Amino acid sequence: MVVKKPRIVIIGAGMAGLTAANKLYTATASKDLFELCVVEGGSRIGGRINTSEFGGDRIEMGATWIHGIGGSPIHKIAQEINSLHSDQPWECMDGSTDEAITIAEGGFQLHPSIVDPITKLFNNLMDYSQGKLTEATAKGELGSYHKLAALAAKVASNLSGSKNLSIGSFLRQGLEAYQVSKEQEEVKGCGNWSRKLLEEAVFAMHESNQRTYTSADDLLTLDYSAESEYRMFPGEEITIAKGYLSIIESLASVLPPGLVQLGRKVTRIEWQPDERKSVENGRCSSRPVKLHFCDGSVMSADHVIVTVSLGVLKAAIRDDSDLFCPPLPPSKTEAISRLGFGVVNKVFMQLSPTHGEGKRERQHENEHSNKGFPFLQMVFHSPQSEMRHKKIPWWMRKTATVFPIYNNSSVLLSWFVGEEALALESLKDEEIINGVSSTVSCFLQHSQWQKGSSSHKLPNGNVNSEEISHQNEVKFSKVLKSKWGTDPLFLGSYSYVAVGSSGDDLDTMAQPLPKDSSCQPSASCPLQVLFAGEATHRTHYSTTHGAYFSGLREANRLLQHYHCVGIYNN
Repeated sequence: MVVKKPRIVIIGAGMAGLTAANKLYTATASKDLFELCVVEGGSRIGGRINTSEFGGDRIEMGATWIHGIGGSPIHKIAQEINSLHSDQPWECMDGSTDEAITIAEGGFQLHPSIVDPITKLFNNLMDYSQGKLTEATAKGELGSYHKLAALAAKVASNLSGSKNLSIGSFLRQGLEAYQVSKEQEEVKGCGNWSRKLLEEAVFAMHESNQRTYTSADDLLTLDYSAESEYRMFPGEEITIAKGYLSIIESLASVLPPGLVQLGRKVTRIEWQPDERKSVENGRCSSRPVKLHFCDGSVMSADHVIVTVSLGVLKAAIRDDSDLFCPPLPPSKTEAISRLGFGVVNKVFMQLSPTHGEGKRERQHENEHSNKGFPFLQMVFHSPQSEMRHKKIPWWMRKTATVFPIYNNSSVLLSWFVGEEALALESLKDEEIINGVSSTVSCFLQHSQWQKGSSSHKLPNGNVNSEEISHQNEVKFSKVLKSKWGTDPLFLGSYSYVAVGSSGDDLDTMAQPLPKDSSCQPSASCPLQVLFAGEATHRTHYSTTHGAYFSGLREANRLLQHYHCVGIYNN
């Protein structure tokens, strides 16, 4: 009788799935111990990594950053395959926030004396919540802003007994403590803006940025306690010159043709948690898992590594679908329900020639001319304010920045989160172009950038923000947006620990079904359904390296299992 090799099927050809496949194949290729297969529902590999082109430049529709180069496996791969340098322009985002201009709605450029203290306060508060700044160090030699962070932390500690403290409430307590501690000075040349309103609006701008980092639509839903568990690698954060997809292609390059099957969407995963089977050498006498595909075909497997997004898992349990049959155990479904999964979309905009290439040509006429579109930080009135500019659409009001993807590029980028990101997906390109144009024109209506001058300084005094010169309107020729929220293969962007959940839920997400028997005999076939993906990593969730680590983890789990039962012994 011919003994069948264990069959491992990986669902999803993103970072986690291809990392697992790479590890399993390279570790066992010489021994040819497993039947290995990757099934991908879409028409491409990469998952939430999707490198594309726009305006002749290489851009990222999904994952963008290497979050810290010190110890990052993504950075190591990028170095090994020489992906950190490119002759083609790419989304390197070399414009620095240190060079940003911050303009309040109505066209008022804000002096650093207003912006910097609030920026430092916000950063100190986030550092405190993430464990980078303690009350002891805040009281030391680090300055008054750190002391304010410690003061806010003391206020937050009054709620330390509550399990529902959020980052949003902590931040707002910090701002309130800051404003109570200092006298409010008048500001000149900012129209109807008071200093208090400006401080609150600058703070809100930083909150909007934090939403893009976390994917939380509202920071009041982002858990405070879990923030200190999140880990980043040291060193600078960079983008990948040859595109994030080069990392994916490198992982997939070792796999033989046909191992990755595209267009194979799984509609049901049948597993057998309780049925008693004959188990020998760590394997059942028959393959316990059956995968059903959208085309009606069926594939059996000994083990399945599920790498679909948390958004897909949430939809499965919310809609009572039969993706898992029988359903996942309560511990797993409760963790899926409690954890957060948000939508983050990027919008790329090509400046019209009068603002893009034409400006670049004028730049050579005078060495002191401007350096292209500025790194623009936008400070908005609240959506309820009577002072708000009526032509700015509601979906722009939590977008903190508009900036070129590299210095002097005519391609601009903005990030959108949550409700605004979802709304954007259903808008026509023309609606987006008009909305962004109206918004940016409102902020830059008196900026000398539009006239080719090096100065961004705006005049003092009141400005009628309703009267924007058509001649000075910032115009765009085309736009490209991501649609992660409505893509049925993802239904969102990345995970966060929501209020009411914890790092324990991320650990629960990673637990296989049935649980590993640690090489002990089991009544049911072990490790039928395993889980990988960024939402299964306790300290590196929401990142590509978290997905990478999770793929390694599950591959090693299976390798260890077969080592224990004697199949993987030398």
